[in-house]
Amino acid sequence: MKLIVVAKSRGFTLIEMAVVIAVIALLLSSILVPLATQVEERRIADTRRMLDEAREALLGFLIANGRLPCPASESPMSNGLESPAGGGNCTNFYNGFLPAATLGLTPTDAQGFMIDPWGNRIRYAVTNWPVVPPVPAFTTANGISARFLVGPLAPDLQVCSTGVGITGTPPSCAAGSVLTNSAPAVIYSTGPNGLAGGASADEVENTNGNRVFVSRTVATTGTAGGAFDDILTWISPHVLYNRMVAAGKLP
Repeated sequence: MKLIVVAKSRGFTLIEMAVVIAVIALLLSSILVPLATQVEERRIADTRRMLDEAREALLGFLIANGRLPCPASESPMSNGLESPAGGGNCTNFYNGFLPAATLGLTPTDAQGFMIDPWGNRIRYAVTNWPVVPPVPAFTTANGISARFLVGPLAPDLQVCSTGVGITGTPPSCAAGSVLTNSAPAVIYSTGPNGLAGGASADEVENTNGNRVFVSRTVATTGTAGGAFDDILTWISPHVLYNRMVAAGKLP
């Protein structure tokens, strides 16, 4: 008499299934985290490229019109156009938006404002020097060339490496933190968090409506100085003057 042994198939136990799922989740997370980082790095690089293109467009506008454009106002009625049309005394010198429609730049949102890869509007500030009437030189047609004949030009937007120590009226960077103290214009993105009110004191400096801005390394909450993800660039006065000289707009 033969004994027939039948092997019984055994399925996974709940513990084994849990271990398998945990291993798969771990593998997926190791893939997805670098992918998310790559996507964010690409967006940052795209934003820097957009800001560089905006800076060149502003310089092109300068050569064609003898002035820099005013910022677009926040009102949806501005449709991304400078405010006021034709420049002069801008509606808002320090806390406006890039006039994408005036400059012919894209991409824009439904109201005509240029947006960064996170969908936030690109911001733009321009110097109102001289603050003494009759008109600001850098946003008035031929105002730069006219003031050049009178005396030294003095655009006064400042960019600091930290918001710590900003004092005075008008405010100024603390000693040792000045990246530039003579920018005619600043163009910037509020970054991934898109917070117009700022996630830290340094971010607040970029949207508080004065002539001082902060540009520093991207940082998360809990680091020295607090969270910061704004991305800035500015126009050097020397580049601006050289472009005007080359185009025969100065002296």
